Amino acid sequence: MKALVTGADGFIGSHLTEMLLKNGYKVRALAQYNSFNYWGWLEDVPENENLEVVCGDIRDSYFCHRLCRDVDMVFHLAALIAIPFSYQAPQSYVDTNIQGTLNICQASLDNKLHRIICTSTSEVYGTAQYVPIDEKHPLQPQSPYSASKIGADAVAMSFFHAFNLPLTIARPFNTYGPRQSARAVIPTIITQIAAGIKEIRLGDTSPTRDFNYVEDTCRGFLELAKCEDAVGETVNIGSNFEISIRETLDLIKDIMHSDVYFVSDEQRIRPKKSEVFRLWCDNTKIKSFTGFEPKYGIREGLEKTVEWFVKPENLAKYKAGMYNV
Repeated sequence: MKALVTGADGFIGSHLTEMLLKNGYKVRALAQYNSFNYWGWLEDVPENENLEVVCGDIRDSYFCHRLCRDVDMVFHLAALIAIPFSYQAPQSYVDTNIQGTLNICQASLDNKLHRIICTSTSEVYGTAQYVPIDEKHPLQPQSPYSASKIGADAVAMSFFHAFNLPLTIARPFNTYGPRQSARAVIPTIITQIAAGIKEIRLGDTSPTRDFNYVEDTCRGFLELAKCEDAVGETVNIGSNFEISIRETLDLIKDIMHSDVYFVSDEQRIRPKKSEVFRLWCDNTKIKSFTGFEPKYGIREGLEKTVEWFVKPENLAKYKAGMYNV
């Protein structure tokens, strides 16, 4: 099988590319075009004769049509995902997340692909109205980012209903691990501690999240791609485990043997009605479809993440003292 991974230069996309290669797939990996011919985190993926890297932009429908030629399936991960930046540039999120998803779905349909996995996000649920959150939970657009992903999900599902496109919407909860952007809370904490900073600057530490190690999230993608029962379905990928940001900070401190203390940073706090205060995944559906179970608990996953980030060659790629929007 030959798989296309959009957003392959990003955090989850690069790990998914590696996992596909290890599982015997041929992979066409899309990196966002830039004049430096820089492939993002794909630069860290070992050379492989079954890996083809292509540079381009999912906002261009003609490019997407060519991109989807001669592949069997698409894992569509390309998106703008930083919530704080979506407050500043909401149009960019509509152009990339909604229009880009439309382009990939249309190109997949035109090229008669066998399987499409479109990536959603737990942010579409907003603050939990009940827990754990199953796929029937109401959608709440509490940021321009989440609104754009709700729109992208709706566009994708319309192609299943209107054109019978063999599509699944994979909805991962909060993924973490090596290579994650410092805009996310776990890399923010680890990089500040590793850089010797004693005051860890964070936003609100009271919200809870269902954190998942990146390898588990990628396994969820692969399992859904092989599951015929998941066609036309939206499926959560998560651990059914809830932990607060403050508890996560304390756990990382323990793993890193650190005595740092927390300082509230106003610029990292979301607008009051935009903060998602509680996310806790009900993963019953993916278990029933595929038997999926997370392999890594929160402590083991954080230990592996810390081990990667503290290596000097990796830490050097991050600006620990700067707030990443």
